[in-house]
Amino acid sequence: MSAVADLATETATAQAATTGKRAKIVALGAGRMGRGIAMAYALRGHAVAIVDFKARDAQAFEALRQSAVHELRLTLQQLADLGSVSADQIDSCLGLISVHPLGEAAQVLGVAEIIFEGVPETLDAKRDALGRLGELANPKALIASTTSTMLASDLAPMVSQPKRFMNAHWLNPAYIIPLVEVSPHDGTDPDAVDRLLQSLESIGKVPVRCACSPGYIVPRLQTLVMNEAARMVEEGVATAEQIDLATRHGLGFRFAAIGVLEFIDYGGNDILFHANNYLAKNLDANRYAMPDIVRQYMQEGKVGLRSASGFHSYEGLDLEAYRRDVLARTLGMLRHFGLDTPSATSNDEKGN
Repeated sequence: MSAVADLATETATAQAATTGKRAKIVALGAGRMGRGIAMAYALRGHAVAIVDFKARDAQAFEALRQSAVHELRLTLQQLADLGSVSADQIDSCLGLISVHPLGEAAQVLGVAEIIFEGVPETLDAKRDALGRLGELANPKALIASTTSTMLASDLAPMVSQPKRFMNAHWLNPAYIIPLVEVSPHDGTDPDAVDRLLQSLESIGKVPVRCACSPGYIVPRLQTLVMNEAARMVEEGVATAEQIDLATRHGLGFRFAAIGVLEFIDYGGNDILFHANNYLAKNLDANRYAMPDIVRQYMQEGKVGLRSASGFHSYEGLDLEAYRRDVLARTLGMLRHFGLDTPSATSNDEKGN
């Protein structure tokens, strides 16, 4: 390595150490999730430290650090090319992200206020990381695992002071997808949950709170959808290309504009009830088993908008204004897809 390269590396390391000392947000684990979370905070002006929690020699760590910085710079450049950030933000954003070896973990974790654990998805890896993390972290620091599969109640005993622990499931890419599913366990301090929610909201995320239940919200829903899509390819219902067109321009389009339960209410719980019965009879009774709550709402006459009550309450709501809002959301998606066309009136006015 040349003297110039040596100096650049030493300077970068010194800058990283300085940034790490003042970083209140730490991503534990230098993989895709850790890098994505770091970028999500840095894009909103927060200093973030990425801590590699695996023992490596200096050369191996430097290769990892350079790889992480290169990936982050490349991603920021792509965002700039697409008009999401300005080109002059790239260096300032990168300057807020530092990458640290295991040897610096104690000093970095000791001043952190929020730590997102993102080590590999195995119980042994979690047990090792969370155990060491709990000892090194500031006692008042929030600790959130980004696991997509393990329950907070299973992981909490691995952490010292488990009342500060919960799951925070980010969706990749973490720096773009707004949603973060926050799942506390029974012993999580409510104030700790509020602090994490406030932090996520401050960087433009949309955190939702859910129970300590397998699959949280999105993975539980999307696993069913993905399995059914694969099943349709297997059965020859349609090609993969046609199914993807249908999900992008129909299913995904629709549910980007209106929530799933809101959609049930909008069309009517009775429509879901009858569709469920038909699919259970003609496809698979187990896959399309009727949820008790759907049957109960039918018996109670809670069909949604038409009864002013369903999964949501519509009592006292201006229904015309609400329907207009849903229409506006849907038209917004149509414009996003570039599929809105000038009306006939517009063409006539232009003399076409």
